Amino acid sequence: MNHSAKLEGNTAARESGAVKQVKPAKSLNRQQRRKALWCYAFIAPQLIMFIVFTLYPILMSYVYSFYRWNGYGPLEEFIGFDNFIETVYDPVFWNAFKNNFIFMVVLVCVQVPLALVLALILNASWLKGSAFYRAIYFLPVVTTTAVVGLVMRFIFGAYKGLVNEVLIKLGLLDKPVDWIGSIDTALLIVIIVGIWKSFGMKMIYWLAGLQSLPKEIYEAAKVDGATAFHQFRFITIPLLLPVGSVILLLSAVNALHVFDLVKAMTEGGPAFATDMVDLYIYRYAFSSAGEARVGFASSAGIFYGIAVLFISLILGGLVKLTGGKSSPGH
Repeated sequence: MNHSAKLEGNTAARESGAVKQVKPAKSLNRQQRRKALWCYAFIAPQLIMFIVFTLYPILMSYVYSFYRWNGYGPLEEFIGFDNFIETVYDPVFWNAFKNNFIFMVVLVCVQVPLALVLALILNASWLKGSAFYRAIYFLPVVTTTAVVGLVMRFIFGAYKGLVNEVLIKLGLLDKPVDWIGSIDTALLIVIIVGIWKSFGMKMIYWLAGLQSLPKEIYEAAKVDGATAFHQFRFITIPLLLPVGSVILLLSAVNALHVFDLVKAMTEGGPAFATDMVDLYIYRYAFSSAGEARVGFASSAGIFYGIAVLFISLILGGLVKLTGGKSSPGH
């Protein structure tokens, strides 16, 4: 009797324990649901903004491209692929595309390796005040691009511009040169300013990559008698390849969108010498001289978007090939 009573007591205790364990599980699920609701509540404003101001315009641009539409009133005049055909046969569009491509290639080829050299110097242990130099080089990145463009118009101005004044005083010029008003030099000046403007960001990317490298490998290399050059060639470069591929991708994609800089500096002139596709689309979508052509601008935007996607896929393949991560330094 005593043994059976103990068994019944243990069974009852286990059942009561099980009942007690069920209650916290229900309260935990309720807490999780409440937490999830709060997460969605905080995400909702950003999600709504993304849908309204990003996703919806992108989707509607595909619709507009099949209509002759000026941005006002209903979509009535369906013209099929006429806007795309006109874009393909427009030499001004391909001139802007060529300028964009030149800007991207020169900027990437000059900026990325120079930023690596500067990052190596700023990452050196012997350099004093490296934080100050990093801040100085990064300052143009956080400066408003439109303001930079306006200031550069005065610096490279034909009359009483800082560059002309300095070169004349040094005896390198006899008379002022209209740097951004000449077909031969305007695009070059825009590229130089573009390199300077975003140089600090690439430097930070490289610094993040350099600081993520394991120091034990360098210490072992020093013990084996490796020089600084050999360490850079056989350790730094191979380990930085994944980060470098990501930097290359980001630099190329960002260089394909320079609307604000060109708009403020040259507005695409002179004679479309510095015209870019973003500016080309802007002129047709928000034309101040004549009727706007939102449908045609949308078709040009789709063409350019496909080109940017194609370039991104190629460079993305390079990132995957080198084992690059989603962001430098990780």
